[in-house]
Amino acid sequence: MHDLNNLLLLAVILCNFFTLGSSRLGACIRVVTLQGALISVLPVTVHGASGHSLLLGAGALALKGIFIPWLLFRAIREVRIRREVEPLIGYIPTLLIGALSTSAAFIFAEYLPLVAEHRDSLFIPTALATLFTGFLLLSTRRKAITQVLGYLIFENAIFILGVLLAEAMPLMVETGVLLDLLVAIFVMGIVINQINREFSTLNTERLSALKE
Repeated sequence: MHDLNNLLLLAVILCNFFTLGSSRLGACIRVVTLQGALISVLPVTVHGASGHSLLLGAGALALKGIFIPWLLFRAIREVRIRREVEPLIGYIPTLLIGALSTSAAFIFAEYLPLVAEHRDSLFIPTALATLFTGFLLLSTRRKAITQVLGYLIFENAIFILGVLLAEAMPLMVETGVLLDLLVAIFVMGIVINQINREFSTLNTERLSALKE
């Protein structure tokens, strides 16, 4: 199971790089969906097929792999956009920053006082690298939908960290994290519709034009 977990986490890192380097919204949504599906398997591979692990994994898969992607695809159909064409930082520089941050995450994880069973795993460096990937998308992209993807990736990193504590963390807390994510997606959908109605664009920088 240790090798399977590491393979899943390496695939998560590859998904990070794809989202940083692609301008196609549809492809990015599919890759973030894949990332969510991959991490939804982790509770079972780490803690075994207990009722708690299966419930947590199934809930994550239903939200991250099915329901939220459906909402995002519906959003891009309604607003008729396909690409992120004007990022604040270009795709090549963003990829380079992502590569540097991923390397830094692996180096930093070596110095953390981890228990023996976690020292040789990729959980901590993958979670840190994924956190920074989400932050990069949130801070360097203009389209609200792309920023939603950044938020999703950011939450995926929190989920990866939470898997290590799943036995100690009450189910209500884990469910609360997923519900917070769901509420955030609904709120962002309202914002997207409002921006499109008022400005005929999804560039979040146009929000600065709003006056009281």
